[in-house]
Amino acid sequence: MKKTLLLLLTFVALSAQAQVSAILGDWRTVDDKTGEKRSIVTIYKGSDGLYYGKISKMLMYTDLDLKCDKCQGADHNAPIEGLVIIRGMKAEDGQLVGGKVLDPESGKFYYGKIYLKDGKLVLRGSLDKRGFLGRNQTWIR
Repeated sequence: MKKTLLLLLTFVALSAQAQVSAILGDWRTVDDKTGEKRSIVTIYKGSDGLYYGKISKMLMYTDLDLKCDKCQGADHNAPIEGLVIIRGMKAEDGQLVGGKVLDPESGKFYYGKIYLKDGKLVLRGSLDKRGFLGRNQTWIR
């Protein structure tokens, strides 16, 4: 009985880790209103064991020198291309949770949650930690 339980727990842990590994890499962000591809965001694991995502390429704008003029602190007037917008997330049950997501258009941070659904990445940004007050964005490979 103990061996069966141990095998089941091992399988669940490996399955969750495989889901998180599938989240890593490049994703195309899509404008919610127009459906246009906006940018490429690269999601990666940092040396601290947490997960991050940065805008590695702008697709929608001809002005590639866009700055985060509404951002605060060190991000103020930082170039949008190269900006880390997903910060400090941790893997939990095959999802990335517990971190913050920066909206470069408003300069505001939101609580974040990232998971896969039907081969697409779903980013949930919310005002509250539980994710009740927010919205989803769907990104594609």
